[in-house]
Amino acid sequence: MREKQDERIAAALSGGELNAAITSELVRIHTAAIGRGPRKSYSFHSGETVVTVMLGVLTRAEQTLVSYGEGEAVLAMRRLSQRAMAEEMKAAVAGVTGREVLAQMSDTHLDPDMAVQVFVLEPAPA
Repeated sequence: MREKQDERIAAALSGGELNAAITSELVRIHTAAIGRGPRKSYSFHSGETVVTVMLGVLTRAEQTLVSYGEGEAVLAMRRLSQRAMAEEMKAAVAGVTGREVLAQMSDTHLDPDMAVQVFVLEPAPA
């Protein structure tokens, strides 16, 4: 049932609406996993590629660790968190776009404080 609903949603969305739906889903997942959402976020897609940028993602504790020179520890923890969220994020992007996610990559940057999610989708049906 969820799959049919996702297909209807994906068929109905394009352009900015599709980008907004992807952003909303990824921010929801990020917030649930980390305990707070990004300060700002946006997504864009082109062909088989979807990119979501999240600004202001670090928690106060992570910011404190960075200020004490522990940025590598923060990045290591963020990589673990991103791996834990990966399957749910891939499922969300697949649900919104109606296309299978072939690959997903994540990274976090400390200064400026931001994270990126990149998804490669299966080719669009002909």
